[in-house]
Amino acid sequence: MSSKGKKGRFTSRWGFVLSAAGSAVGMANVWGFPAKMGSNGGGAFLAAYLVFIALFSAVGLCAEYAVGRRARTGTLGAYRMAWASRGTGAEKAGSLLGWLPLAGSMCIAIGYAAIIAYVLKASAGALSGSLMTADTAAWFQSFSTADYSVVPFHVIVVVGTLLTLLLGAHSIERTNKVMMPVFFVIFVVLAVRVALLPGAGAGYRYMFSCRWEELLDPMVWVWAMGQAFFSLSITGSGMIVYGAYLGREMDVAALARQTALFDTIAALVAALVIIPACFAYGLDVGAGPSLLFVTLPRILQDIPLGQLFAIILYTAMVFAGVSSLQNMFEAVGESLLHRFPKLARGAVLAILCAVCLGVGLHMEPIFKWGPWMDIVSIYIIPIGATLGAVSWFWVMPRKDLLDEVSRGAKKAPGRLWYSLGRYVYVPCAITLCCVALFMKVAF
Repeated sequence: MSSKGKKGRFTSRWGFVLSAAGSAVGMANVWGFPAKMGSNGGGAFLAAYLVFIALFSAVGLCAEYAVGRRARTGTLGAYRMAWASRGTGAEKAGSLLGWLPLAGSMCIAIGYAAIIAYVLKASAGALSGSLMTADTAAWFQSFSTADYSVVPFHVIVVVGTLLTLLLGAHSIERTNKVMMPVFFVIFVVLAVRVALLPGAGAGYRYMFSCRWEELLDPMVWVWAMGQAFFSLSITGSGMIVYGAYLGREMDVAALARQTALFDTIAALVAALVIIPACFAYGLDVGAGPSLLFVTLPRILQDIPLGQLFAIILYTAMVFAGVSSLQNMFEAVGESLLHRFPKLARGAVLAILCAVCLGVGLHMEPIFKWGPWMDIVSIYIIPIGATLGAVSWFWVMPRKDLLDEVSRGAKKAPGRLWYSLGRYVYVPCAITLCCVALFMKVAF
């Protein structure tokens, strides 16, 4: 999309898949998936997770790509289009509803940028060598509990990410063609290194031994469902704008499957790094953010070439974080350009920068951004995702959705696909929303 609002397009299937996978791959893959897998039945959880990944990518993610492409715009225009068939009043209601998932994207971006600032600080510490001699718990506490402790890194993350969006789809595609392959290569290298640690075998047994009795617990299925749903970034916002940048000849169903494949590989590779390493050192696999900033640095301090591997790790995580932020910012930026077409793209990016830093710099301690992310994850994102699911499968005319999904497809989806969306995918989204709202669960 140019500064005048004319949208660019992804130039290749590979570029699109890497960009979409970059959006999906993030912190949820690095510390979320290994922790949930380890504490919810190992291989049994993985089996449930793969079932939901297959369902949600084939139906939910595919629908969001298709809706974005049909609308030729992002969140606000897509909701307006979906509801327009129900009359003028419904069209206006759709436009208003679109602001909620859009707000969710912006709020997540504000908190996420603070997390990536932590990662960039760790990367700088690895480069200088200071991280390799520090008491990692004390080091993490020194900035995670203090105000304005990572300001330079915070500014670099936000400004740097927004600069990669100047050319819209073209710059997103170019940066992800570099960042995502590097991310995967780096984590594969780390996984190989971790495999050589004494005691790593216990971690593999813990991961892949199927404790099937765990599947009798409904919450195991809920956790697997939630991890799959939000790992794919099906939030009723971000993936829509990526769909808007697709050509008519692209097969959205195939692209959704490929995005899910890369996202799942990233999650599994992260688990192959985190869980065996924790077992090798007798550390808690469910430690959350401290896995990345306390546990892994401690492990890296003790292994040969630890500094090199630390540099590699945090470089990969910066890339993953920036690619996710790109999607969040682009969703908001494109929608603002659609709503206010007289604005230049540069001006919109400057506004996003001011909002993100204006709010985010005041909530750098973990006890501030942690609750912020919980509130957004519990209330805004699940409701937004549910609004999207209902809008595509219960409000938007079936023919319109099926026509768009069929465009460019080798095999057009039929009633079964639509029924899965309406009667399985939508209830799953509603279930997750209810669990989040009433049980205060942040997926």
